[in-house]
Amino acid sequence: MNAINTAIEFKNDADPIETKEAVDADLEQKFGEYHEATAAALKAAEDRADELEARMNRLSFGGGMDSKAAGELKAKKEHEAFGRFIKTGDETELKSMSAGNDTEGGYLVGTNLATTINSRIFDQSPIRRLARVIPLTSGSEWSEPTDFDDLGAEWVAEKAARTETDNAELGMVTIPLNEIFSHQTVTQKLLDLSFADVGGWIENKIADKFARTEGVSYVTGNGVGKPRGFLDYATSADPDATRAAWTLQFVNSGSATTVSDADGQANGIVDLFWSLNAAYRRNATWVMSSATANAVDKLKDSNKQYIWRNGMTAGAQPELLGRPVEIDENMPAPGAGTLPIAFGDFAKAYTVVDWSGIKSIRDMYSDKPNVIFYAYRRTGGGLSNPYAIKLLKCASS
Repeated sequence: MNAINTAIEFKNDADPIETKEAVDADLEQKFGEYHEATAAALKAAEDRADELEARMNRLSFGGGMDSKAAGELKAKKEHEAFGRFIKTGDETELKSMSAGNDTEGGYLVGTNLATTINSRIFDQSPIRRLARVIPLTSGSEWSEPTDFDDLGAEWVAEKAARTETDNAELGMVTIPLNEIFSHQTVTQKLLDLSFADVGGWIENKIADKFARTEGVSYVTGNGVGKPRGFLDYATSADPDATRAAWTLQFVNSGSATTVSDADGQANGIVDLFWSLNAAYRRNATWVMSSATANAVDKLKDSNKQYIWRNGMTAGAQPELLGRPVEIDENMPAPGAGTLPIAFGDFAKAYTVVDWSGIKSIRDMYSDKPNVIFYAYRRTGGGLSNPYAIKLLKCASS
């Protein structure tokens, strides 16, 4: 009705040409508004679709593709997004892919950068693993009674006099705690790199260095401010019943400079095996360096049979005369007067004491712009049973 009235009004009161121009202008305006609204809605739909696609890429990387292809696709998209950010400053796509935002600015995407640190692998001592390890929660040392003497006992006739027999005596072994520390400085710039956990790497390096330093002391340490190694104790060729207390027995190899005897055979090693009491021999382990193992690997017994046996399965330890072999590079190589092979039940022979693990402090204020990693631990070690371990000495007699 309004339209008709308007038309009538136009016919009666306005020029027809002016009326047409007004209608055309009004229609053009309304069409433009409609076009803008439609374009905005389409753009919003496209943006939403792009957002959903980005989410799907982050969750499934293409839906059903294998992990390698998914990783390659993710790296490609991150690389492209990071490139656009560098070139144009557009961070929209980079935000959607970021693994996390740094609170001080920047994005932790790590595009095309390694996520691990290539590190040298060092030899670790097996003594801590073989020894008895006792944790301490208080005090500065560990002590325990020792009973290495035997009671006297004799047969006697019914009416014969009973004389006093030999008495057993309790002794004490004491192992003090010693402190080892590391003080490492790292630049804040290095720590800010997003592709690797440099702080964690430093912590692991400290722990690894502690383990190796301790391993040396468990074998050769002199006990002054550090653990006392089993090779630091006095040695003697005397058997268990006659040698002095806290002295380790050695067996001669039969050659002045090597682990074989004068005929190139392993008789000295065989003698060492049987010198250890059966109660300790059943759980005994051979300990030697790689240089010594190389020499032993070539030896034969009196029947011309190799005494070394490689593990039958992957990762299995080699065996020597039926007992496992551990490689410890802290043991000396064969040479005149050296003690290159130890054989014993180390869980009985050697004790390691620990206090509360490794303590670590991360200091980013004392030496700006550097960060200081300070770590320390307290540990000790010493011989706890001199009868549970025997040594091979490079000597002819």
